[in-house]
Amino acid sequence: MTLVLFLSVLIGAILLGVPVAFALLLSSVGLMLHMHLFSVDILAQSLVNGVDSFPLLAIPFFMVAGETMSTGGLSRRIVRLAMAYVGHRKGGLGYVAILTSIVLAGLSGSAVADAAALVSIIYPMMREANYPQKRSVGLLAAGGIIAPVIPPSLPLIIMGVAGNISIAKLFLGGIVPGLIMGTALIGTWAFLLRNEKLETHEKAPKEERRAALKDGVWALILPLIIVGGIRFGIFTPTEAAVVAAVYAILVSALVYRELTLAKFYRVLLSSGRATAMVMFLVGAAMVASWLITVAQLPQQLAVILGPLVDSPRLLMAAIMVLVLLVGMVMDLSPTILILVPLLMPVVKEAGIDPVYFGLMFVINTCIGLITPPVGTVLNVVCGVGKTRVQDAVGGVLPFIAVYVAVLILFILVPQLITVPLGWIAG
Repeated sequence: MTLVLFLSVLIGAILLGVPVAFALLLSSVGLMLHMHLFSVDILAQSLVNGVDSFPLLAIPFFMVAGETMSTGGLSRRIVRLAMAYVGHRKGGLGYVAILTSIVLAGLSGSAVADAAALVSIIYPMMREANYPQKRSVGLLAAGGIIAPVIPPSLPLIIMGVAGNISIAKLFLGGIVPGLIMGTALIGTWAFLLRNEKLETHEKAPKEERRAALKDGVWALILPLIIVGGIRFGIFTPTEAAVVAAVYAILVSALVYRELTLAKFYRVLLSSGRATAMVMFLVGAAMVASWLITVAQLPQQLAVILGPLVDSPRLLMAAIMVLVLLVGMVMDLSPTILILVPLLMPVVKEAGIDPVYFGLMFVINTCIGLITPPVGTVLNVVCGVGKTRVQDAVGGVLPFIAVYVAVLILFILVPQLITVPLGWIAG
């Protein structure tokens, strides 16, 4: 009864158009009234305590780092570097987009930001070279969602806080799955264009490639600093966010000299707004999470999923189907904040590695970002590229199918995630 009440209020409020953060607060109030625990003081205190977390300090700093990289010219130089090395191949602009998305994922950690940068820079070049419009838009959207998997990643930080999972291990564990996703995109793009007659560019001379590498090396260093610093215990993920922000500001202002005071003010303003929205959502979710624990909702869910607890792979498959369906109609962060506190006790009872579960959850919700009817990243790509969503759906479907196949592979062979994590994390 309690679980039904919580979900009914939450889903009903969302269907009525109430913002997710307020819907979470309403469902929390409903639980408090049902359990005769309602107190404005407790509600306010829980909301404040929900964001009073050291790991969450990483969010504003990674926001600043991502915005600075986009404004300061780092994204454009990464595209130029990829263009110099693979732009001459058949369908070369697609490979440029994929490689750029992988590198940008190690810089910003935001799917929306990466997808918008890819479209604004590469899509006009694709149109000019007469690439298939639908497939081009689909590829750019699919490339953008690699960002939340490869560190630094804002969703992995939220996952770590919501599920009480080591953020450092989530960061290190996301490297190999992100690269596998990128490799899958490369194979799919090559297959889709096998019969297409496309204009190709001349191979860049050595001098041009050397110049592009020299110009882009400052951007390439940042992911190495973040991953290396976390791996060797030099700094925590939160401290890595500060390092990333400072590094991006210094490179953009002093090396590339594209970050002016006026641009930096806009960076801080945009980052502040985005951080405020995320933090309020997290705070509301932590209130709901506390009440979920008090109301023993995970135990009620465990009874429902009890028959699957003895079969971890079957349980993971069932959870992934649920997450995929929810991710189709809800954005990434709310999906994490709502479902993870409910599912984590069941996952632990089944003996599933929490880091593996966290990575699978994020990968799954990323697929939802390009899946209709909501598809946040798909809508951003269509908006920036001035393309109808209806036209883009057909182009993105092959990439969704490949990502789902990769997800199934990870369910069947979890060692693809857990074994490399053991090597990297030591």
